Amino acid sequence: MFFSLYFALKTLVNLIFMASEDKKPSLQEVEYANALTTLNLGPTHPATHGVFQNILKMDGETIIEAEPTIGYIHRAFEKLAEHRPFYQITPITDRLNYCSSPINNLGWHMTVEKLLGVEVPKRAQYMRVVMMELARIADHLICNSILGVDTGALTGFLYMFQMREHIYEIYEEVCGARLTTNMGRVGGMERDFTPKAIAQINKFLGDLAATMKTFQSLLDRNRIFIDRTTNVGPISAERALNYGFTGPNLRAAGVDYDVRVMNPYSSYEDFDFEIPIGTNGDTYDRYLVRNEEIWQSISIIRQAMEKLPSGPFHADAPHYYLPPKEEVYTKMEALIYHFKIIMGEIDAPVGEVYHAVEGGNGELGYYLISDGGRSPYRLHFRRPCFIYYQAYPEMIKGSQLSDAILTLSSLNVIAGELDA
Repeated sequence: MFFSLYFALKTLVNLIFMASEDKKPSLQEVEYANALTTLNLGPTHPATHGVFQNILKMDGETIIEAEPTIGYIHRAFEKLAEHRPFYQITPITDRLNYCSSPINNLGWHMTVEKLLGVEVPKRAQYMRVVMMELARIADHLICNSILGVDTGALTGFLYMFQMREHIYEIYEEVCGARLTTNMGRVGGMERDFTPKAIAQINKFLGDLAATMKTFQSLLDRNRIFIDRTTNVGPISAERALNYGFTGPNLRAAGVDYDVRVMNPYSSYEDFDFEIPIGTNGDTYDRYLVRNEEIWQSISIIRQAMEKLPSGPFHADAPHYYLPPKEEVYTKMEALIYHFKIIMGEIDAPVGEVYHAVEGGNGELGYYLISDGGRSPYRLHFRRPCFIYYQAYPEMIKGSQLSDAILTLSSLNVIAGELDA
Protein backbone atom coordinates (compact mmCIF):
# COMPACT_ATOMS: atom_id res chain seq x y z
CA MET A 1 0.00 0.00 0.00
CA PHE A 2 2.82 2.38 0.87
CA PHE A 3 4.55 1.95 -2.49
CA SER A 4 1.29 2.22 -4.41
CA LEU A 5 0.59 5.51 -2.62
CA TYR A 6 4.16 6.62 -3.28
CA PHE A 7 3.95 6.06 -7.04
CA ALA A 8 0.47 7.63 -7.19
CA LEU A 9 1.77 10.79 -5.50
CA LYS A 10 4.84 10.76 -7.72
CA THR A 11 2.65 10.59 -10.82
CA LEU A 12 0.49 13.44 -9.52
CA VAL A 13 3.55 15.61 -8.80
CA ASN A 14 4.92 14.96 -12.28
CA LEU A 15 1.59 15.95 -13.86
CA ILE A 16 1.48 19.16 -11.78
CA PHE A 17 5.08 19.93 -12.70
CA MET A 18 4.39 19.42 -16.37
CA ALA A 19 1.30 21.61 -16.16
CA SER A 20 3.26 24.38 -14.42
CA GLU A 21 5.66 24.48 -17.36
CA ASP A 22 2.82 24.62 -19.86
CA LYS A 23 3.64 21.06 -20.91
CA LYS A 24 0.28 19.46 -20.47
CA PRO A 25 0.34 15.70 -20.87
CA SER A 26 -1.61 14.22 -23.70
CA LEU A 27 -4.73 12.19 -23.02
CA GLN A 28 -2.82 9.07 -24.08
CA GLU A 29 -0.03 9.80 -21.58
CA VAL A 30 -2.51 10.27 -18.74
CA GLU A 31 -4.39 7.09 -19.64
CA TYR A 32 -1.12 5.13 -19.85
CA ALA A 33 0.10 6.42 -16.48
CA ASN A 34 -3.18 5.44 -14.88
CA ALA A 35 -3.06 1.99 -16.49
CA LEU A 36 0.30 1.07 -14.89
CA THR A 37 0.27 -0.79 -11.60
CA THR A 38 2.89 -1.27 -8.92
CA LEU A 39 3.54 -4.75 -7.61
CA ASN A 40 5.71 -5.86 -4.71
CA LEU A 41 7.45 -9.09 -5.71
CA GLY A 42 8.68 -10.25 -2.31
CA PRO A 43 10.17 -9.95 0.20
CA THR A 44 8.17 -12.80 1.75
CA HIS A 45 6.66 -14.57 -1.25
CA PRO A 46 8.01 -18.16 -1.54
CA ALA A 47 8.49 -17.81 -5.29
CA THR A 48 11.34 -15.34 -4.67
CA HIS A 49 13.44 -18.06 -2.96
CA GLY A 50 14.43 -15.81 -0.11
CA VAL A 51 13.99 -12.37 1.34
CA PHE A 52 14.21 -10.39 -1.90
CA GLN A 53 11.99 -7.47 -2.76
CA ASN A 54 11.43 -6.11 -6.24
CA ILE A 55 9.14 -3.16 -6.80
CA LEU A 56 7.74 -3.81 -10.26
CA LYS A 57 5.98 -1.31 -12.48
CA MET A 58 3.58 -3.38 -14.54
CA ASP A 59 1.60 -2.80 -17.72
CA GLY A 60 -0.80 -5.68 -17.33
CA GLU A 61 1.42 -8.76 -17.06
CA THR A 62 4.42 -7.05 -18.65
CA ILE A 63 7.21 -5.64 -16.49
CA ILE A 64 8.09 -2.05 -17.45
CA GLU A 65 10.54 -1.31 -14.64
CA ALA A 66 12.01 -3.18 -11.67
CA GLU A 67 13.68 -1.77 -8.59
CA PRO A 68 15.42 -4.38 -6.41
CA THR A 69 15.85 -3.96 -2.67
CA ILE A 70 18.47 -5.63 -0.50
CA GLY A 71 19.05 -5.50 3.21
CA TYR A 72 16.48 -7.91 4.61
CA ILE A 73 19.09 -10.41 5.76
CA HIS A 74 21.86 -8.07 6.84
CA ARG A 75 24.28 -9.66 9.32
CA ALA A 76 27.33 -7.37 8.95
CA PHE A 77 29.63 -10.25 7.98
CA GLU A 78 32.58 -8.08 7.08
CA LYS A 79 32.42 -5.91 10.20
CA LEU A 80 32.04 -8.99 12.42
CA ALA A 81 35.18 -10.46 10.85
CA GLU A 82 37.24 -7.46 11.97
CA HIS A 83 36.57 -8.37 15.60
CA ARG A 84 37.04 -12.14 15.50
CA PRO A 85 40.10 -14.39 15.47
CA PHE A 86 40.69 -16.06 12.13
CA TYR A 87 39.22 -19.36 13.32
CA GLN A 88 35.97 -17.81 14.45
CA ILE A 89 35.39 -16.32 10.99
CA THR A 90 34.80 -19.76 9.45
CA PRO A 91 31.16 -20.01 10.68
CA ILE A 92 30.51 -16.54 9.25
CA THR A 93 31.42 -17.79 5.77
CA ASP A 94 28.84 -20.60 6.17
CA ARG A 95 26.05 -18.06 6.01
CA LEU A 96 27.06 -16.60 2.64
CA ASN A 97 25.90 -19.37 0.34
CA TYR A 98 24.34 -21.82 2.75
CA CYS A 99 23.57 -24.22 -0.12
CA SER A 100 27.28 -25.01 -0.52
CA SER A 101 28.88 -24.11 2.81
CA PRO A 102 32.04 -26.28 2.53
CA ILE A 103 33.25 -24.25 -0.45
CA ASN A 104 32.92 -21.07 1.60
CA ASN A 105 34.72 -22.62 4.57
CA LEU A 106 37.61 -24.12 2.66
CA GLY A 107 38.02 -21.05 0.47
CA TRP A 108 38.47 -18.97 3.62
CA HIS A 109 41.02 -21.42 5.03
CA MET A 110 43.01 -21.24 1.79
CA THR A 111 43.03 -17.45 2.06
CA VAL A 112 44.43 -17.56 5.60
CA GLU A 113 46.97 -20.20 4.54
CA LYS A 114 48.08 -17.89 1.74
CA LEU A 115 48.67 -15.14 4.28
CA LEU A 116 50.48 -17.44 6.70
CA GLY A 117 52.50 -19.27 4.07
CA VAL A 118 51.22 -22.70 5.16
CA GLU A 119 51.69 -25.57 2.71
CA VAL A 120 48.83 -28.07 2.84
CA PRO A 121 49.61 -31.78 2.28
CA LYS A 122 48.44 -33.38 -0.93
CA ARG A 123 45.99 -35.70 0.81
CA ALA A 124 44.23 -32.76 2.46
CA GLN A 125 44.04 -30.94 -0.88
CA TYR A 126 42.36 -33.94 -2.53
CA MET A 127 39.97 -34.31 0.40
CA ARG A 128 39.05 -30.66 0.02
CA VAL A 129 38.35 -31.15 -3.68
CA VAL A 130 35.99 -34.03 -2.89
CA MET A 131 34.05 -31.99 -0.34
CA MET A 132 33.91 -28.87 -2.51
CA GLU A 133 32.63 -30.82 -5.50
CA LEU A 134 29.98 -32.50 -3.34
CA ALA A 135 28.94 -29.01 -2.23
CA ARG A 136 28.79 -27.84 -5.86
CA ILE A 137 26.57 -30.79 -6.73
CA ALA A 138 24.27 -29.99 -3.80
CA ASP A 139 24.04 -26.37 -4.90
CA HIS A 140 23.19 -27.25 -8.49
CA LEU A 141 20.68 -29.91 -7.41
CA ILE A 142 18.79 -27.29 -5.41
CA CYS A 143 18.84 -24.73 -8.23
CA ASN A 144 17.72 -26.99 -11.08
CA SER A 145 15.17 -29.02 -9.13
CA ILE A 146 13.46 -25.88 -7.81
CA LEU A 147 13.54 -24.38 -11.30
CA GLY A 148 11.49 -27.41 -12.32
CA VAL A 149 9.03 -26.71 -9.50
CA ASP A 150 8.67 -23.11 -10.70
CA THR A 151 7.56 -24.43 -14.09
CA GLY A 152 5.09 -26.84 -12.49
CA ALA A 153 7.19 -30.03 -12.38
CA LEU A 154 7.48 -31.44 -8.84
CA THR A 155 8.70 -35.00 -9.44
CA GLY A 156 12.30 -34.10 -10.31
CA PHE A 157 12.51 -31.99 -7.16
CA LEU A 158 11.70 -35.00 -5.01
CA TYR A 159 14.35 -37.13 -6.75
CA MET A 160 17.03 -34.47 -6.39
CA PHE A 161 16.34 -33.69 -2.75
CA GLN A 162 16.83 -37.36 -1.91
CA MET A 163 20.32 -37.01 -3.40
CA ARG A 164 20.90 -33.79 -1.48
CA GLU A 165 20.07 -35.63 1.74
CA HIS A 166 22.73 -38.23 0.92
CA ILE A 167 25.29 -35.42 0.53
CA TYR A 168 24.33 -34.07 3.93
CA GLU A 169 24.81 -37.53 5.42
CA ILE A 170 28.36 -37.50 4.03
CA TYR A 171 28.90 -34.06 5.58
CA GLU A 172 27.73 -35.45 8.92
CA GLU A 173 30.22 -38.29 8.74
CA VAL A 174 33.09 -36.02 7.75
CA CYS A 175 32.54 -33.09 10.11
CA GLY A 176 29.40 -33.73 12.19
CA ALA A 177 27.29 -30.94 10.64
CA ARG A 178 24.85 -30.66 7.74
CA LEU A 179 23.83 -27.23 6.45
CA THR A 180 26.34 -24.84 8.00
CA THR A 181 29.32 -27.15 8.19
CA ASN A 182 32.29 -25.22 9.65
CA MET A 183 34.29 -27.77 7.68
CA GLY A 184 38.04 -28.11 7.70
CA ARG A 185 40.76 -26.21 9.50
CA VAL A 186 43.47 -23.74 8.61
CA GLY A 187 46.19 -26.12 7.46
CA GLY A 188 44.02 -28.98 6.26
CA MET A 189 40.99 -30.97 7.33
CA GLU A 190 39.70 -31.49 10.86
CA ARG A 191 39.82 -35.28 10.54
CA ASP A 192 40.65 -37.93 7.96
CA PHE A 193 38.05 -39.71 5.86
CA THR A 194 36.67 -42.67 7.76
CA PRO A 195 36.00 -45.98 5.95
CA LYS A 196 32.30 -45.20 6.31
CA ALA A 197 32.72 -41.80 4.64
CA ILE A 198 34.64 -43.35 1.73
CA ALA A 199 31.92 -45.99 1.28
CA GLN A 200 29.20 -43.31 1.41
CA ILE A 201 30.95 -41.19 -1.23
CA ASN A 202 31.48 -44.08 -3.63
CA LYS A 203 27.89 -45.28 -3.25
CA PHE A 204 26.55 -41.75 -3.71
CA LEU A 205 28.35 -41.30 -7.03
CA GLY A 206 26.63 -44.37 -8.47
CA ASP A 207 23.22 -43.42 -7.10
CA LEU A 208 23.50 -39.84 -8.34
CA ALA A 209 24.46 -40.89 -11.87
CA ALA A 210 21.32 -43.01 -12.16
CA THR A 211 19.11 -40.31 -10.62
CA MET A 212 20.55 -37.61 -12.88
CA LYS A 213 19.63 -39.60 -15.98
CA THR A 214 16.06 -39.91 -14.69
CA PHE A 215 15.90 -36.22 -13.80
CA GLN A 216 17.17 -35.10 -17.18
CA SER A 217 14.76 -37.44 -18.97
CA LEU A 218 11.93 -35.56 -17.22
CA LEU A 219 12.97 -32.04 -18.22
CA ASP A 220 15.71 -31.80 -20.87
CA ARG A 221 13.36 -32.46 -23.81
CA ASN A 222 10.09 -31.66 -22.09
CA ARG A 223 8.18 -29.34 -24.42
CA ILE A 224 6.48 -27.43 -21.62
CA PHE A 225 9.77 -26.91 -19.75
CA ILE A 226 11.59 -25.85 -22.92
CA ASP A 227 8.86 -23.35 -23.88
CA ARG A 228 8.88 -21.89 -20.34
CA THR A 229 12.67 -21.44 -20.17
CA THR A 230 13.94 -20.75 -23.70
CA ASN A 231 14.63 -17.03 -24.33
CA VAL A 232 13.59 -16.25 -20.74
CA GLY A 233 15.90 -13.88 -18.86
CA PRO A 234 18.67 -13.89 -21.48
CA ILE A 235 21.90 -11.95 -21.08
CA SER A 236 24.66 -11.61 -23.65
CA ALA A 237 28.28 -12.49 -22.94
CA GLU A 238 29.26 -8.82 -23.25
CA ARG A 239 26.64 -7.63 -20.74
CA ALA A 240 27.43 -10.48 -18.38
CA LEU A 241 31.12 -9.55 -18.41
CA ASN A 242 30.30 -5.89 -17.92
CA TYR A 243 28.29 -6.71 -14.84
CA GLY A 244 31.02 -9.01 -13.50
CA PHE A 245 29.24 -12.33 -13.92
CA THR A 246 31.17 -15.50 -13.13
CA GLY A 247 30.28 -19.14 -12.60
CA PRO A 248 27.47 -21.03 -14.34
CA ASN A 249 25.57 -17.84 -15.23
CA LEU A 250 28.56 -16.50 -17.17
CA ARG A 251 29.35 -19.84 -18.76
CA ALA A 252 25.73 -20.14 -19.90
CA ALA A 253 26.30 -16.92 -21.86
CA GLY A 254 29.21 -18.55 -23.70
CA VAL A 255 32.29 -17.51 -21.69
CA ASP A 256 34.42 -20.45 -20.51
CA TYR A 257 35.82 -18.81 -17.36
CA ASP A 258 36.30 -21.13 -14.39
CA VAL A 259 38.53 -20.28 -11.42
CA ARG A 260 39.48 -23.96 -11.04
CA VAL A 261 41.12 -23.83 -14.49
CA MET A 262 42.27 -20.23 -14.77
CA ASN A 263 43.82 -20.08 -11.28
CA PRO A 264 44.02 -23.66 -10.00
CA TYR A 265 44.03 -24.25 -6.26
CA SER A 266 43.97 -27.33 -4.03
CA SER A 267 45.51 -29.47 -6.83
CA TYR A 268 42.67 -28.93 -9.33
CA GLU A 269 45.33 -29.02 -12.01
CA ASP A 270 45.65 -32.76 -11.34
CA PHE A 271 42.14 -33.52 -12.60
CA ASP A 272 40.68 -33.78 -16.10
CA PHE A 273 37.34 -32.08 -16.59
CA GLU A 274 35.56 -29.89 -19.11
CA ILE A 275 33.99 -26.46 -18.78
CA PRO A 276 30.42 -26.61 -20.17
CA ILE A 277 29.19 -23.44 -21.86
CA GLY A 278 25.92 -22.26 -23.36
CA THR A 279 25.08 -19.99 -26.28
CA ASN A 280 22.05 -17.83 -25.45
CA GLY A 281 22.58 -17.07 -21.77
CA ASP A 282 18.91 -17.74 -21.07
CA THR A 283 17.20 -19.78 -18.36
CA TYR A 284 17.35 -23.01 -20.35
CA ASP A 285 21.09 -22.62 -20.97
CA ARG A 286 21.71 -21.99 -17.29
CA TYR A 287 19.79 -25.17 -16.50
CA LEU A 288 21.80 -27.22 -19.02
CA VAL A 289 25.15 -25.85 -17.86
CA ARG A 290 24.46 -26.72 -14.23
CA ASN A 291 23.37 -30.24 -15.19
CA GLU A 292 26.59 -30.80 -17.11
CA GLU A 293 28.64 -29.36 -14.26
CA ILE A 294 27.12 -32.00 -11.97
CA TRP A 295 28.45 -34.69 -14.32
CA GLN A 296 31.86 -33.02 -14.37
CA SER A 297 31.87 -32.88 -10.56
CA ILE A 298 31.06 -36.61 -10.41
CA SER A 299 34.08 -37.23 -12.64
CA ILE A 300 36.36 -35.03 -10.50
CA ILE A 301 35.31 -36.79 -7.29
CA ARG A 302 35.91 -40.21 -8.82
CA GLN A 303 39.38 -39.17 -9.94
CA ALA A 304 40.17 -37.73 -6.50
CA MET A 305 38.99 -40.86 -4.68
CA GLU A 306 40.92 -43.15 -7.02
CA LYS A 307 44.14 -41.12 -6.69
CA LEU A 308 43.70 -40.11 -3.03
CA PRO A 309 47.29 -39.80 -1.74
CA SER A 310 48.46 -41.29 1.51
CA GLY A 311 50.02 -39.18 4.23
CA PRO A 312 48.81 -36.58 6.72
CA PHE A 313 45.50 -34.78 6.33
CA HIS A 314 46.80 -31.52 7.79
CA ALA A 315 49.94 -29.41 7.76
CA ASP A 316 52.55 -29.40 10.49
CA ALA A 317 51.58 -25.93 11.71
CA PRO A 318 51.04 -26.12 15.48
CA HIS A 319 50.60 -22.35 15.82
CA TYR A 320 47.50 -22.44 13.61
CA TYR A 321 46.18 -26.03 13.45
CA LEU A 322 44.29 -27.24 16.50
CA PRO A 323 45.94 -30.25 18.15
CA PRO A 324 43.96 -33.49 18.57
CA LYS A 325 41.66 -33.38 21.58
CA GLU A 326 43.22 -36.49 23.16
CA GLU A 327 46.60 -34.73 23.15
CA VAL A 328 45.07 -31.60 24.67
CA TYR A 329 43.98 -33.73 27.63
CA THR A 330 47.35 -35.42 28.09
CA LYS A 331 50.14 -33.10 26.83
CA MET A 332 50.97 -29.65 28.17
CA GLU A 333 52.33 -28.35 24.84
CA ALA A 334 49.13 -29.34 23.02
CA LEU A 335 47.04 -27.70 25.74
CA ILE A 336 48.99 -24.43 25.38
CA TYR A 337 48.61 -24.35 21.59
CA HIS A 338 44.92 -25.22 21.89
CA PHE A 339 44.37 -22.34 24.31
CA LYS A 340 46.33 -19.82 22.25
CA ILE A 341 44.54 -20.72 19.01
CA ILE A 342 41.04 -20.77 20.50
CA MET A 343 41.54 -17.50 22.36
CA GLY A 344 43.05 -15.87 19.29
CA GLU A 345 46.36 -15.06 20.93
CA ILE A 346 48.62 -15.78 17.94
CA ASP A 347 49.38 -12.76 15.77
CA ALA A 348 49.17 -13.14 12.01
CA PRO A 349 51.87 -11.63 9.78
CA VAL A 350 51.32 -8.28 8.11
CA GLY A 351 50.05 -8.77 4.60
CA GLU A 352 47.39 -8.28 1.94
CA VAL A 353 46.07 -11.26 0.01
CA TYR A 354 43.20 -12.18 -2.28
CA HIS A 355 42.15 -15.75 -2.89
CA ALA A 356 39.22 -16.94 -4.95
CA VAL A 357 37.55 -20.31 -5.36
CA GLU A 358 34.93 -21.49 -7.81
CA GLY A 359 31.83 -21.42 -5.64
CA GLY A 360 28.52 -22.99 -6.48
CA ASN A 361 27.42 -19.71 -8.07
CA GLY A 362 30.72 -18.34 -9.32
CA GLU A 363 33.90 -16.70 -8.13
CA LEU A 364 33.84 -16.49 -4.34
CA GLY A 365 36.76 -14.36 -3.26
CA TYR A 366 38.27 -13.22 0.02
CA TYR A 367 40.27 -9.99 0.16
CA LEU A 368 42.14 -10.03 3.46
CA ILE A 369 44.28 -7.25 4.95
CA SER A 370 46.27 -8.03 8.07
CA ASP A 371 48.08 -5.42 10.16
CA GLY A 372 49.81 -8.08 12.20
CA GLY A 373 47.06 -8.48 14.77
CA ARG A 374 44.94 -11.38 15.89
CA SER A 375 42.01 -10.58 13.60
CA PRO A 376 41.76 -9.07 10.11
CA TYR A 377 42.25 -5.35 9.76
CA ARG A 378 39.83 -5.59 6.85
CA LEU A 379 38.04 -8.46 5.15
CA HIS A 380 35.92 -8.20 2.04
CA PHE A 381 33.85 -11.03 0.60
CA ARG A 382 33.46 -11.13 -3.17
CA ARG A 383 29.93 -12.56 -3.43
CA PRO A 384 28.78 -13.63 -6.92
CA CYS A 385 25.06 -13.43 -6.14
CA PHE A 386 25.34 -9.76 -5.20
CA ILE A 387 26.44 -9.09 -8.79
CA TYR A 388 23.70 -11.19 -10.41
CA TYR A 389 21.01 -9.36 -8.49
CA GLN A 390 22.20 -6.03 -9.89
CA ALA A 391 21.58 -7.33 -13.40
CA TYR A 392 18.18 -8.78 -12.56
CA PRO A 393 16.09 -5.65 -13.38
CA GLU A 394 17.62 -5.44 -16.84
CA MET A 395 17.11 -9.14 -17.48
CA ILE A 396 13.38 -9.10 -16.66
CA LYS A 397 12.48 -5.76 -18.26
CA GLY A 398 9.82 -6.36 -20.91
CA SER A 399 9.14 -9.91 -19.77
CA GLN A 400 6.06 -11.42 -18.18
CA LEU A 401 5.70 -11.65 -14.42
CA SER A 402 5.86 -15.45 -14.52
CA ASP A 403 9.14 -15.23 -16.46
CA ALA A 404 10.64 -13.02 -13.75
CA ILE A 405 10.20 -15.86 -11.27
CA LEU A 406 12.03 -18.31 -13.54
CA THR A 407 14.84 -15.84 -14.24
CA LEU A 408 15.52 -15.31 -10.54
CA SER A 409 15.33 -19.06 -9.95
CA SER A 410 17.82 -19.86 -12.72
CA LEU A 411 20.28 -17.20 -11.52
CA ASN A 412 20.20 -19.01 -8.17
CA VAL A 413 20.54 -15.79 -6.18
CA ILE A 414 21.16 -16.69 -2.52
CA ALA A 415 19.96 -14.07 -0.06
CA GLY A 416 22.85 -14.69 2.32
CA GLU A 417 25.32 -13.28 -0.22
CA LEU A 418 23.51 -10.02 -0.89
CA ASP A 419 24.12 -7.87 2.14
CA ALA A 420 27.44 -8.46 3.83
